Amino acid sequence: MRALLDSSAVRFAAVGVVNTAIDVVLFTLLHEHLGIVLANLISTSAGMAFSFTVNGLLVFKAGRLRWRDAARFLATTGVSMWVLQPVLIHLLLALGPAPLAKLLATGITVVVNFVAYRYLVWPTRARAGV
Repeated sequence: MRALLDSSAVRFAAVGVVNTAIDVVLFTLLHEHLGIVLANLISTSAGMAFSFTVNGLLVFKAGRLRWRDAARFLATTGVSMWVLQPVLIHLLLALGPAPLAKLLATGITVVVNFVAYRYLVWPTRARAGV
């Protein structure tokens, strides 16, 4: 069980590095012009498209991506990225500039997303020993 978690967690972390780079770069370029909420919506949407594809196929070994996977992914990721993350960014602005608050909020939502993907989006793959 531990090797299972370590393996998928390492793959998830690697995907997350690229996903976070996409998200943070777009957010940084857009937030001064569009505001935090709209910049976050655009940057997380781009990251989500990448994340769904790569996490589904490589991390959780879905074999193929299904519409129900996409619906679950969108629901769970949407809540964490479009509701939880902007709230966290606003709370964390006290610690520094918006890009720093964004990075800290992203760290928190990474944990939320891993658990949601493993047990809500691709649950049968997780139980099958992915």
